[in-house]
Amino acid sequence: MATLREVRRRDRYIPALRYRWLTPFYDPVMRWVMREGVFKARLVDMAGIVAGYRVLDLGCGTATLTILIKRREPNAEVVGVDGDPAVLERARAKVALAALDVRLEPGSASHLPYPDGSFDRVLSSMVFHHLDRETKERAFREAFRVLRPGGELHLADFGPPHRRLMRSLAVIGQWLEETTDNVQGLLPGMMRAAGFHGVEETARYATPFGTICLSRSQKPTR
Repeated sequence: MATLREVRRRDRYIPALRYRWLTPFYDPVMRWVMREGVFKARLVDMAGIVAGYRVLDLGCGTATLTILIKRREPNAEVVGVDGDPAVLERARAKVALAALDVRLEPGSASHLPYPDGSFDRVLSSMVFHHLDRETKERAFREAFRVLRPGGELHLADFGPPHRRLMRSLAVIGQWLEETTDNVQGLLPGMMRAAGFHGVEETARYATPFGTICLSRSQKPTR
């Protein structure tokens, strides 16, 4: 079985804000520039998480979404997974400060370390634009695999620009990270190809780096 390091070498992954030296600025940029508090709260609302659910934050980063999920539903089991050790250290510090019972584990989005049908919900925020096309496709298949029948994937990420200004700003996003597939509107088709049904956009938000789209899709019950 391939190690996490071998998987990460094989997958094309762009760090947050493209360069590792910018990683310390990621949380402030997301909070003050990208309207993180607004769209992540909506993402959690749309997921309909209830007590007893097992929830995976796929590509949890610094655990902002992971913490929000647990605070919204303290009786859900919440797991965050990420392939970047430095970012996970920041996440663990934030979780410890929040004094919340969540698990943070190393793992690649394209090779999740969980059995089939492990989760009721998979949420992912601003992760897929870090991945090249092949890795995106594998990650969607993995999200489908680890969901229980009837489980849902809720995604927040860059999408097609919906205004002329957003088209200009999307160019900045494409330079910073791997957003071309997102901007071209290819993610819904990738979800369907992975097996998801009922793929739909639930909200969109204008940001200085482009349009963020929220989507929901479901693993069929059989």
